[in-house]
Amino acid sequence: MLDKMLTKDCINLHLKGKTKSEIIDEMVDILYSAGKLNDKEEYKKEILKREAQSSTGLEEGIAIPHAKTSAVKIPSIAFGLSKEGVDYESLDGEPSKLFFMIAAPANASDSHIEVLSKLTTMLLDDDVREKLLNVKTPNEVLEILGTDSNEKEEENNSNSSYDVLAVTACPTGIAHTYMAADALIKKAKEMGVKIKVETNGSTGIKNMLTDEEIKNAKGIIVAADKNVEMVRFNGKNVEIVPVKEGIKNPEQLINNALNKKAPIYKADGNTVSSNGKKEKTGFYKHLMSGVSNMLPFVVGGGILIAISFMFGINSSNPVAKLLSDIGGGNAFFLMVPVMAGFIGMSIADRPGFAPAMVGGLISLNNGGGFLGGLIGGFLGGYTVVLLKKLFSKLPDSFEGLKPVLLYPLFGIFITGALMYGIIVDPIASLNNSVTLFLKSLGTGNLILLGAILAGMMATDMGGPINKSAFTFGIMMITAGDYAPHAAVMAGGMVPPLGIALATTFFKNKFTKEEIDTGKTCYIMGLSFITEGAIPFAAADPMRVIPASIIGASIAGALSMYFGVLLPAPHGGIFVIPVVTHPIMYLASIIIGSVVTALILGYIKKPVTK
Repeated sequence: MLDKMLTKDCINLHLKGKTKSEIIDEMVDILYSAGKLNDKEEYKKEILKREAQSSTGLEEGIAIPHAKTSAVKIPSIAFGLSKEGVDYESLDGEPSKLFFMIAAPANASDSHIEVLSKLTTMLLDDDVREKLLNVKTPNEVLEILGTDSNEKEEENNSNSSYDVLAVTACPTGIAHTYMAADALIKKAKEMGVKIKVETNGSTGIKNMLTDEEIKNAKGIIVAADKNVEMVRFNGKNVEIVPVKEGIKNPEQLINNALNKKAPIYKADGNTVSSNGKKEKTGFYKHLMSGVSNMLPFVVGGGILIAISFMFGINSSNPVAKLLSDIGGGNAFFLMVPVMAGFIGMSIADRPGFAPAMVGGLISLNNGGGFLGGLIGGFLGGYTVVLLKKLFSKLPDSFEGLKPVLLYPLFGIFITGALMYGIIVDPIASLNNSVTLFLKSLGTGNLILLGAILAGMMATDMGGPINKSAFTFGIMMITAGDYAPHAAVMAGGMVPPLGIALATTFFKNKFTKEEIDTGKTCYIMGLSFITEGAIPFAAADPMRVIPASIIGASIAGALSMYFGVLLPAPHGGIFVIPVVTHPIMYLASIIIGSVVTALILGYIKKPVTK
């Protein structure tokens, strides 16, 4: 099947690019010219988004940029060779010469991913890489990669016990997941160590670790850049690192696992992320599960409502009524119940979904709104957790009845009774009080509120503080107050736009790579994607974050001062036509962005050439 994904028209043995961005453009052009992509720009955007998380430049002169997106028409691989090599921010700091750009459709099948896994495994072989560096024709490339003498040996047999266990996972689950797994397996074989590796790839979990294997293992390696199931490792020595470390330092990781050098993992409501830093699970994890699954309803429904205003929703215009009925009467209506349902599901798995969703719907229909939906979600989830404990003592013959009868019956009843009997009325009163309080605020207090909300959006750029401000803005939209969210969106647009301006007008303060990346920040900023600023904030947090917060706060304060109202929850510049005072709103965003750019231009040190 590899010969169907890598074809002659997707091979270029004479890449001309001198920089990482030029190579990406060239490789994307190869796929697009060969008819493998539906949308060239969207695919490139996904490639850049993956590169912003961590470079796909590996060791030994290999780079594997990849993306899984609906912009891909045909699952494909493009191969490019650069004789001189290009600085691709590789793991070993050496120039990259062999480029494989993987294009996987959003619905990529298991067989496609397995082919890509085999390809990444082959590239670990020194002979294969050496042959590829010296090819003269596309046919030679196809011959080398078509002769798959490097089939992965089956190391995971169910009758064995293992010295070391590992889990690998990368955000897209295409390349790094399997390369890390193969590097660990290969090195363990050289060392005479028995290892089993679980891969959390784009098609699901393969070679899942069993409780017995975890119990008997000396140590565990988690090489991951996304969340993996960690509770099962409670009480074990667990080495947690980014997925690239599994590719780069497999021997060190295996030795650490064997010698139990990693800390004991404790599943106590906190978890350890792949970068080794502690991060909250519990409340925040469940809340974000609800918010992230709610967003499609918020964005789609909210923008349809906003567009309906352009046709005069108070009139008898049939287009306006249709848009409002679809967006507000249906999509937006489902927002709170869906959020509550996924909060419950995060807490209690699938049985928690129905009681929590009913709790959210009760809140929506009885004035509890967004806040009541949050409570309904947590109440439904933890009600099922309690029921699971209570019903755990029932005979085994009841196991089949629990998820289809006992959990939904008692879960929905208990959640609903508590919502109606205790929660809804006080929350509805609180919502009314908050709305009246905001309407009673004077201009000065509103400006301060706008500055705080917008500044929060720029503080961690997609993290908990950012999401808290965004959630508050949506809550205010559901309560009929459209001003706070206008400040929120302005604050979220400023960091990437300010950075983009800085890279344009203060080129001596940024590297060539940063200047190229800065161009994408224009698109991300205009689209209200604050995360576009993250690579710059990560590289220079002491300068970029304060500059972003100051500019965002100014934009939010000005938005409130001008009395801008935003009925759409998302959309960036594309929903500017539906805000009140659109010219002043644009001015607020531009002023904030310029302030951020000027601060960065002043405080950043010139780049030494």
